[in-house]
Amino acid sequence: MADGSGAVEKGFNGKMLNVNLTTGEITVENPPEDLYRQYLGGYGIGARMLWDRVPAGANPLGPENMLGIFPGLLTGTPLFGQRWQVVCKSPTTGGWGDANCGGDFGGQLKLSGWDGIMFFGKSPKPAYLLVDNEHAELRDASDLWGTGAITSETLLKERHGKRASIANIGQAGETLSYLSGICNDHGRLAARSGVGAVMGSKNLKAIVALADRKIIAQTGDITKMVRTNLDEFIKPLRDFFHTFGTTGITSMSALNGDSPVKNWGGVGVVDFPAETSGQIAGAVINTKMAKSYGCWHCPMACGAESVESGNPQYPYPKHTHRPEYEAMASFGTMNLINDPEALIYANHLCNEYGLDVIGAGVTASFAIECFEAGILTKEDTDGLVLSWGGASAMLELLKMIGERRGIGDTLADGVKVAAEKIGRGSERFAMHIGGQEIPMHDPKLQPEYHTTYKLDPTPARHTLYEANKRFGKIPPAPANNREYANRGEHHKGALEYMHMVNAGGMCEFVMMAANTANIPTWFNAVTGWDTDADEVMTIGERIANLRLAYEIREGGNPRKRHVPSRVTGHSSEGTHAGPLEGVKLDTELLETDFLKACDWDVETCKPSRAKLESLGLGDVAAVLHG
Repeated sequence: MADGSGAVEKGFNGKMLNVNLTTGEITVENPPEDLYRQYLGGYGIGARMLWDRVPAGANPLGPENMLGIFPGLLTGTPLFGQRWQVVCKSPTTGGWGDANCGGDFGGQLKLSGWDGIMFFGKSPKPAYLLVDNEHAELRDASDLWGTGAITSETLLKERHGKRASIANIGQAGETLSYLSGICNDHGRLAARSGVGAVMGSKNLKAIVALADRKIIAQTGDITKMVRTNLDEFIKPLRDFFHTFGTTGITSMSALNGDSPVKNWGGVGVVDFPAETSGQIAGAVINTKMAKSYGCWHCPMACGAESVESGNPQYPYPKHTHRPEYEAMASFGTMNLINDPEALIYANHLCNEYGLDVIGAGVTASFAIECFEAGILTKEDTDGLVLSWGGASAMLELLKMIGERRGIGDTLADGVKVAAEKIGRGSERFAMHIGGQEIPMHDPKLQPEYHTTYKLDPTPARHTLYEANKRFGKIPPAPANNREYANRGEHHKGALEYMHMVNAGGMCEFVMMAANTANIPTWFNAVTGWDTDADEVMTIGERIANLRLAYEIREGGNPRKRHVPSRVTGHSSEGTHAGPLEGVKLDTELLETDFLKACDWDVETCKPSRAKLESLGLGDVAAVLHG
């Protein structure tokens, strides 16, 4: 689109909102264009804001913490941007926190005129923020407090119209569960780092975005660019994800060693073999679906929405989102549950309560193993008999977690906190790193996941490693995944690429199919810049260093995080049979090789002064190095 002067509309608005929930004051901020060029958007800009505005040592659940909501640079434009991110100090880890999300909210917030919203303070009573294009105001949410995320979204759409896009929390966020996320589009969650608890700590129930604009920076040339790039998609990959979504990899991942099984202590081919895992294959799950679903203007549309359940035991409603791979594995392979309807219902419950499916599923596995070991008894679980494959009991446990009821109160902050409360040796069943439950990809199959899980400022994060070859700037890794030397430069490049993708608002899965060598051209088309691949990789590196600097400033040291031996292969649990039999990661080599490649200290993980200064982060270097 163009304004009256004929100038092309840029892909960013140049405006953000600051909301003081304590006083009710809302102010407009106009960041300079240089900020966008240095950090793009999303958690790139969010990292700069969090570093600058949240004092060191702030309580993650206190009023000094910032809850930042930031769409990516391309979000809201025709050029493959759908995503938005949440940034805060994490109550789960005590350091850097972020969560990444699809759905429709990021695009609609950008279209309403805003590149971000930063919340500070705490509202004296439950509130929601209404953003109606240029106008923003706080409204009373007392009548919504206590409702689920999907329920309250429905109520707010009845109040503000069907075109309203809503980001909100369910009961888990209200009760400050570390497993809670922020929901939009009836079940797409910004799920990690306990961001829902931070939102709940501020008495903020929801953000409602209303936009008159339909799209940003659409011109004839950009439309032609989109069509050309769609022709360059890898069609078989695009078709697979459109048909099955990430759900489609679940059954094969259970057998090839990618999915953890039985709380990381089992083996897929033994405990969840083909005749079992095949019952939750993508084609089977699709029989329960009514239509496809895509995030805002997504060219792949890898989601789906269900028919209404006909099973009173698992009463998920019509339009329940098809469980993604992480949900299928965390409740399925981890808990040995192969009933499709039980897994769809588990996904619905997480969406309604506002729970991270990874954290909730891993916590259920922890509880089951504690029960089997006699650490938890029926007296602890209000009579529930927890067992592998016991879908009904697991689902009731999930409700108890969402409502902080009974044993659910002990489990609602995840496995680290639960193990500390329960004691009696339960910590050996707590599959977390730095307080965050471990995702559903085994690093013994892909070793870069070990360094990502342990050393990233957001521990146990699976979406920050992608060895995209078409982009052309990521050094190759050794072809043998059991060769652990000389992976550092490769992993550094893959990490910086993903930071650039995320801050740009792009989806990792869409980028797997797209010709990513064109990304700098996309940025330039909606900004008028002249970036190239080297510059955008430097942006990714700047984001990586600033996120880590924040973690270090808050007292973190990723090198000191404990990784369970089941995950690394330093115990025989999970490696006694199957495709990963006998695999043991050389964790020291993987970690030090990566840290050296990044110019981060191998003992403290602190970025060097020279590295920070070379990235224009001299002020950050002064804080970390004096």
